[in-house]
Amino acid sequence: MQKITATIGKDHYRTVLQGDTNQAIADEPASVGGTDLGFSPDELLASALAACTAITLRMYADRKQYPLEQVDVQVSIDWDKKERRTSLKKSLHFTGDLKPEEIQRLREIADKCPTHQALINPISIETTVV
Repeated sequence: MQKITATIGKDHYRTVLQGDTNQAIADEPASVGGTDLGFSPDELLASALAACTAITLRMYADRKQYPLEQVDVQVSIDWDKKERRTSLKKSLHFTGDLKPEEIQRLREIADKCPTHQALINPISIETTVV
């Protein structure tokens, strides 16, 4: 199980994210009162999906010895509060001398990354106060 601790003091809205071995900063843009020192929570969610997809594609291409030089993954999020629906869109761009069937297979593999799978399954969130 992965565990992240988010700690915020009185700084608007700079938050320290701490994992087992790494640390990052989350924040909000200045336009909403933040200090814009890190990704917003929405950007972090999109980043998780983009990073997982890119890493999964790199691993697969390496294992299959595809001539993939670079992959760019762009993720956008649309929150429809009225419909209570969230839509994520992933766009892939491959650089390398790839055959059409390799591109198609990479497209299929992109949806198999663990974060993608977690987001399309039912999610439960349990909140406790300690």
